[in-house]
Amino acid sequence: MAKTTAKTTAKTTAKPRTKQDQQAELERLSDVWADPPVTEIGATAKTIGNKDYLRELATLQVELAKLQEWVRATGTRVVVLFEGRDAAGKGGAIKTISLGMNPRICRVVALGTPTEREKTQWYFQRYAAHLPAAGEIVLFDRSWYNRAGVERVMGFCTEDEYREFLRSVPEFERMLVRSGIRVIKYWFSVSDAEQERRFQSRIDDPTKRWKLSPMDVESRSKWVEYSKAKDAMFAATDMKQAPWYVVNADNKKRARLNVLNHLLSLIPYEDLTPPPIALPPRGDDGGYVRPPMGDQTFVPEVY
Repeated sequence: MAKTTAKTTAKTTAKPRTKQDQQAELERLSDVWADPPVTEIGATAKTIGNKDYLRELATLQVELAKLQEWVRATGTRVVVLFEGRDAAGKGGAIKTISLGMNPRICRVVALGTPTEREKTQWYFQRYAAHLPAAGEIVLFDRSWYNRAGVERVMGFCTEDEYREFLRSVPEFERMLVRSGIRVIKYWFSVSDAEQERRFQSRIDDPTKRWKLSPMDVESRSKWVEYSKAKDAMFAATDMKQAPWYVVNADNKKRARLNVLNHLLSLIPYEDLTPPPIALPPRGDDGGYVRPPMGDQTFVPEVY
């Protein structure tokens, strides 16, 4: 397996991004996904300095690019499930993984509420439609485990449907593994105090308020019920072929780095990065004359 300490390989674009370009982009994203002061989330939440975070993230993203090329070249199929409590940091981790990857190879699936037609289908049917083909990675932002979590706690499924799910899902996942799909399952664990702080942050920030649904608010009063549902889910579905990996997510930056590093460690990829491409000179214009600029409608340059 390629080591995460490997140096950045040459890019295949016409004009490779410099280290300064990459650093500027990572710093911008770090601001977008900034962590709160550690004192607000308790002494148990370890932090990581921004400089260290960006350095480690840059190294891991180079390895993700290698993983992506290996998946494409070998026809490997990978499914990664991201589960956990509301505001546990699943979305940020998914963005961090998919940031520099080809969306034709690495897809994010975040299904909404099932339609009336989907409610009459086999439960796994709408999820199976999004499983990867050869050379694809699919990141599920919540998955079929909705039935063991929100549907169970909020009463959106019957007792029989819930029991049938717990019986069926181990065999469903074994079928996926036997077919050659790598199934990786992450549970993002966040403390009660940290979840409350993140909820309040979403309330206070108009740009984040869309993340907080009435269902999220209601879930706060059912903390124990969700804990019991998670325990029952783990007891029934934490198996050798597709185990659950728990992520300590009270600190977002550390959680992202830990998930990236762990994901890379689970897949025995090799460095198949294509060699640099030499661009040929542009051909003769053949007397081409560009139409007048005034004939085109441009976006106003406000900035």
